[in-house]
Amino acid sequence: MITALFIFLSLGCVAGVLAGLLGVGGGLVLVAALAWLLPGMGVPKEAAMHAALASSLASIVLTAAASARAHAARGSVLWPTVAWMVPGLLLGGWIGSGLAVRIDDSVLRWVVAGYCFLAAAQLTFGRARGNGSGDVPAPTGATMSAAGLGIGAVSAVVGIGGGSMTVPLLVWRGVAPVRAVGTSSACGVAIGLASAVGYALHAPPGALPAHAVGYVYLPAAIGVAAASVLAAPYGTRLAHRLNGDTLKRVFAAFLALVGTSLLLGG
Repeated sequence: MITALFIFLSLGCVAGVLAGLLGVGGGLVLVAALAWLLPGMGVPKEAAMHAALASSLASIVLTAAASARAHAARGSVLWPTVAWMVPGLLLGGWIGSGLAVRIDDSVLRWVVAGYCFLAAAQLTFGRARGNGSGDVPAPTGATMSAAGLGIGAVSAVVGIGGGSMTVPLLVWRGVAPVRAVGTSSACGVAIGLASAVGYALHAPPGALPAHAVGYVYLPAAIGVAAASVLAAPYGTRLAHRLNGDTLKRVFAAFLALVGTSLLLGG
């Protein structure tokens, strides 16, 4: 148990830095790592991917909150945008988690890996509209709520805080990358909360052994969250020192590596 706790705390440190740096709750690296680790901790192999997704999303609630708080202190969260997106994010997270529990573990692994590669390609080759200077008004309106619904649903299926979709969307709308990251972090709180509750309640009875609520493996979720909350501000500081193009390159390479690890681990 001590070894497992050390592993989860270490993952939490990585997740926290990534949350502050990239606008995600470390979900991508957590899903890949937990899918590989959890079978050795008593989680049935056929449920490992679902447990990895659920536990990652549960930890994202506190991780994203810590990241959003650090970004907000620097004025990098567009709260009007968050307010319009949250209703869609909550509904999408609930719907997506309900869908994910019905997908076979091996298929779900391919879905998550494929998403990683698509997101990496979008960040590498996509072009943002406008100059991304941050001088544009905060994006609001029903279109942002609708976008939140889609982002929440996809995020629940692939176990992330939505940064790889929210950040490019906001940059495309002309928002400066660092402000897009901060806003995405705040949105990740809603995604993580709705999705984790969904994985807990949608799971079949006895899906996991002791120390679990539905598909949420509590030792992993709590250990990761505890460390990530402390580490998130360091990622935030780094995000404010890097330019937008550098952030995009880092994020794209990160996604490609995680997708490859998932395929190799299958």
